[in-house]
Amino acid sequence: MILAKNNALLFDLFWTFCRIGPSAFGGGYAMIPIIEREAVAKRQWIPESELGELLTVAGTAPGGVGVNAAAFIGYRTAGVAGAIAAVAGITLPTFLIVFLLGLGYSAFGQHAKVEAALQGIHGAVIALIAAAAYKMAKTSLFDKATAGVAALALMLLIWTPIHPAILMVLGVAAGIAIIRAKERLGMRARTEKAQPNVGEAVYYPEYYI
Repeated sequence: MILAKNNALLFDLFWTFCRIGPSAFGGGYAMIPIIEREAVAKRQWIPESELGELLTVAGTAPGGVGVNAAAFIGYRTAGVAGAIAAVAGITLPTFLIVFLLGLGYSAFGQHAKVEAALQGIHGAVIALIAAAAYKMAKTSLFDKATAGVAALALMLLIWTPIHPAILMVLGVAAGIAIIRAKERLGMRARTEKAQPNVGEAVYYPEYYI
Protein backbone atom coordinates (compact mmCIF):
# COMPACT_ATOMS: atom_id res chain seq x y z
CA MET A 1 0.00 0.00 0.00
CA ILE A 2 2.78 2.41 0.99
CA LEU A 3 4.85 1.37 -2.03
CA ALA A 4 1.93 2.00 -4.38
CA LYS A 5 1.37 5.44 -2.81
CA ASN A 6 5.06 6.33 -3.18
CA ASN A 7 5.08 5.19 -6.81
CA ALA A 8 1.99 7.27 -7.51
CA LEU A 9 3.65 10.31 -5.92
CA LEU A 10 6.84 9.79 -7.96
CA PHE A 11 4.83 9.52 -11.16
CA ASP A 12 2.86 12.65 -10.21
CA LEU A 13 6.14 14.51 -9.69
CA PHE A 14 7.51 13.29 -13.01
CA TRP A 15 4.36 14.07 -14.99
CA THR A 16 3.81 17.48 -13.37
CA PHE A 17 7.32 18.67 -14.16
CA CYS A 18 7.17 17.01 -17.57
CA ARG A 19 4.29 19.36 -18.39
CA ILE A 20 6.20 22.32 -16.94
CA GLY A 21 9.33 21.48 -18.95
CA PRO A 22 8.33 23.04 -22.31
CA SER A 23 8.23 26.50 -20.69
CA ALA A 24 12.03 26.24 -20.35
CA PHE A 25 12.14 27.73 -23.86
CA GLY A 26 12.13 31.12 -22.14
CA GLY A 27 14.77 30.24 -19.56
CA GLY A 28 14.53 28.97 -16.01
CA TYR A 29 12.74 32.00 -14.55
CA ALA A 30 9.98 31.66 -17.14
CA MET A 31 9.08 28.38 -15.42
CA ILE A 32 8.57 29.92 -11.99
CA PRO A 33 4.92 31.06 -12.35
CA ILE A 34 3.96 27.61 -13.64
CA ILE A 35 5.92 25.84 -10.89
CA GLU A 36 4.21 28.08 -8.32
CA ARG A 37 0.78 27.25 -9.72
CA GLU A 38 1.35 23.49 -9.96
CA ALA A 39 3.57 22.73 -6.95
CA VAL A 40 2.27 25.33 -4.48
CA ALA A 41 -1.29 26.29 -5.35
CA LYS A 42 -2.63 23.01 -6.77
CA ARG A 43 -0.64 20.23 -5.09
CA GLN A 44 0.69 22.09 -2.04
CA TRP A 45 4.03 20.26 -2.11
CA ILE A 46 5.61 23.30 -0.44
CA PRO A 47 3.99 26.26 1.34
CA GLU A 48 3.93 29.58 -0.49
CA SER A 49 5.92 31.18 2.32
CA GLU A 50 8.95 29.04 1.37
CA LEU A 51 8.77 29.65 -2.38
CA GLY A 52 10.90 32.80 -2.28
CA GLU A 53 13.62 31.06 -0.25
CA LEU A 54 13.57 28.06 -2.58
CA LEU A 55 13.95 30.28 -5.64
CA THR A 56 16.83 32.15 -4.00
CA VAL A 57 18.70 28.90 -3.37
CA ALA A 58 17.79 27.55 -6.83
CA GLY A 59 19.06 30.73 -8.47
CA THR A 60 22.39 30.76 -6.65
CA ALA A 61 23.17 27.04 -6.93
CA PRO A 62 25.01 25.75 -10.03
CA GLY A 63 22.72 24.81 -12.90
CA GLY A 64 19.44 26.11 -14.25
CA VAL A 65 17.04 27.68 -11.78
CA GLY A 66 14.08 25.65 -13.08
CA VAL A 67 15.91 22.33 -12.79
CA ASN A 68 17.24 23.24 -9.34
CA ALA A 69 13.76 24.22 -8.16
CA ALA A 70 12.37 20.92 -9.46
CA ALA A 71 15.10 18.99 -7.64
CA PHE A 72 14.45 20.81 -4.35
CA ILE A 73 10.69 20.37 -4.56
CA GLY A 74 11.05 16.71 -5.51
CA TYR A 75 13.43 16.10 -2.61
CA ARG A 76 11.16 17.87 -0.11
CA THR A 77 8.22 15.81 -1.33
CA ALA A 78 9.65 12.32 -1.80
CA GLY A 79 13.36 12.33 -0.96
CA VAL A 80 16.10 11.44 -3.43
CA ALA A 81 13.72 9.43 -5.63
CA GLY A 82 11.42 12.45 -5.82
CA ALA A 83 14.29 14.71 -6.85
CA ILE A 84 15.28 12.28 -9.62
CA ALA A 85 11.69 12.00 -10.86
CA ALA A 86 11.19 15.79 -10.89
CA VAL A 87 14.48 16.50 -12.68
CA ALA A 88 13.83 13.75 -15.24
CA GLY A 89 10.38 15.17 -15.88
CA ILE A 90 11.49 18.78 -16.32
CA THR A 91 14.48 17.98 -18.57
CA LEU A 92 12.93 15.38 -20.90
CA PRO A 93 10.62 17.77 -22.82
CA THR A 94 13.42 20.33 -23.12
CA PHE A 95 15.77 17.75 -24.60
CA LEU A 96 13.16 16.62 -27.13
CA ILE A 97 12.22 20.20 -28.09
CA VAL A 98 15.84 21.28 -28.59
CA PHE A 99 16.57 18.13 -30.57
CA LEU A 100 13.62 18.69 -32.90
CA LEU A 101 14.32 22.40 -33.24
CA GLY A 102 17.92 21.64 -34.09
CA LEU A 103 16.76 19.37 -36.89
CA GLY A 104 14.29 21.84 -38.35
CA TYR A 105 15.77 25.28 -37.69
CA SER A 106 18.45 25.08 -40.38
CA ALA A 107 15.74 24.37 -42.96
CA PHE A 108 12.99 26.73 -41.78
CA GLY A 109 14.72 29.30 -39.56
CA GLN A 110 14.81 32.01 -42.22
CA HIS A 111 11.10 31.84 -43.04
CA ALA A 112 9.18 34.99 -42.11
CA LYS A 113 6.47 33.09 -40.25
CA VAL A 114 9.01 31.23 -38.13
CA GLU A 115 10.75 34.49 -37.22
CA ALA A 116 7.40 36.08 -36.35
CA ALA A 117 6.53 33.11 -34.12
CA LEU A 118 9.85 33.43 -32.27
CA GLN A 119 9.24 37.14 -31.70
CA GLY A 120 5.86 36.35 -30.20
CA ILE A 121 7.41 33.76 -27.91
CA HIS A 122 9.98 36.33 -26.74
CA GLY A 123 7.19 38.67 -25.68
CA ALA A 124 5.43 35.90 -23.74
CA VAL A 125 8.68 34.98 -22.02
CA ILE A 126 9.13 38.56 -20.78
CA ALA A 127 5.67 38.39 -19.22
CA LEU A 128 6.48 35.07 -17.50
CA ILE A 129 9.74 36.43 -16.07
CA ALA A 130 7.93 39.55 -14.83
CA ALA A 131 5.34 37.33 -13.13
CA ALA A 132 8.13 35.32 -11.49
CA ALA A 133 9.73 38.53 -10.19
CA TYR A 134 6.38 39.62 -8.74
CA LYS A 135 5.91 36.26 -6.97
CA MET A 136 9.39 36.48 -5.44
CA ALA A 137 8.88 40.10 -4.40
CA LYS A 138 5.68 39.25 -2.51
CA THR A 139 7.56 37.00 -0.09
CA SER A 140 11.04 38.56 -0.16
CA LEU A 141 10.29 42.30 0.15
CA PHE A 142 8.58 42.75 3.50
CA ASP A 143 10.10 45.96 4.91
CA LYS A 144 11.99 49.11 3.92
CA ALA A 145 15.39 47.42 4.33
CA THR A 146 14.68 44.55 1.94
CA ALA A 147 13.04 46.91 -0.56
CA GLY A 148 16.04 49.23 -0.38
CA VAL A 149 18.54 46.40 -0.92
CA ALA A 150 16.52 45.14 -3.89
CA ALA A 151 16.31 48.61 -5.45
CA LEU A 152 20.04 49.22 -5.00
CA ALA A 153 20.89 45.80 -6.44
CA LEU A 154 18.70 46.47 -9.47
CA MET A 155 20.37 49.83 -10.13
CA LEU A 156 23.84 48.31 -9.82
CA LEU A 157 22.88 45.48 -12.13
CA ILE A 158 21.52 47.84 -14.79
CA TRP A 159 24.00 50.71 -14.65
CA THR A 160 27.28 49.08 -13.65
CA PRO A 161 29.32 46.17 -15.09
CA ILE A 162 29.25 44.34 -11.74
CA HIS A 163 28.96 40.56 -12.03
CA PRO A 164 25.68 39.06 -10.72
CA ALA A 165 27.62 36.61 -8.50
CA ILE A 166 29.39 39.50 -6.78
CA LEU A 167 26.05 41.27 -6.38
CA MET A 168 24.58 38.23 -4.64
CA VAL A 169 27.51 38.07 -2.22
CA LEU A 170 27.07 41.78 -1.48
CA GLY A 171 23.36 41.17 -0.90
CA VAL A 172 24.15 38.49 1.67
CA ALA A 173 26.61 40.81 3.41
CA ALA A 174 24.09 43.66 3.38
CA GLY A 175 21.40 41.44 4.89
CA ILE A 176 23.68 40.29 7.71
CA ALA A 177 24.80 43.86 8.40
CA ILE A 178 21.22 45.15 8.52
CA ILE A 179 20.10 42.42 10.94
CA ARG A 180 23.03 43.04 13.29
CA ALA A 181 22.50 46.81 13.19
CA LYS A 182 18.82 46.41 14.08
CA GLU A 183 19.65 44.06 16.95
CA ARG A 184 22.20 46.49 18.38
CA LEU A 185 19.65 49.31 18.20
CA GLY A 186 17.07 47.17 19.97
CA MET A 187 14.82 47.02 16.92
CA ARG A 188 12.87 43.98 15.81
CA ALA A 189 14.81 42.12 13.11
CA ARG A 190 12.81 39.90 10.77
CA THR A 191 14.25 37.58 8.13
CA GLU A 192 10.98 36.66 6.45
CA LYS A 193 7.50 37.95 5.85
CA ALA A 194 5.16 37.78 8.83
CA GLN A 195 3.13 34.57 8.90
CA PRO A 196 -0.63 34.34 9.54
CA ASN A 197 -1.89 34.14 13.11
CA VAL A 198 -2.40 30.70 14.61
CA GLY A 199 -6.12 30.85 13.92
CA GLU A 200 -5.44 31.70 10.30
CA ALA A 201 -2.76 29.07 9.68
CA VAL A 202 -2.98 27.13 6.45
CA TYR A 203 -2.53 23.37 6.62
CA TYR A 204 -0.52 21.62 3.90
CA PRO A 205 -0.97 17.83 4.34
CA GLU A 206 1.89 16.76 2.08
CA TYR A 207 4.29 19.18 3.76
CA TYR A 208 3.89 17.57 7.16
CA ILE A 209 4.34 13.95 6.02
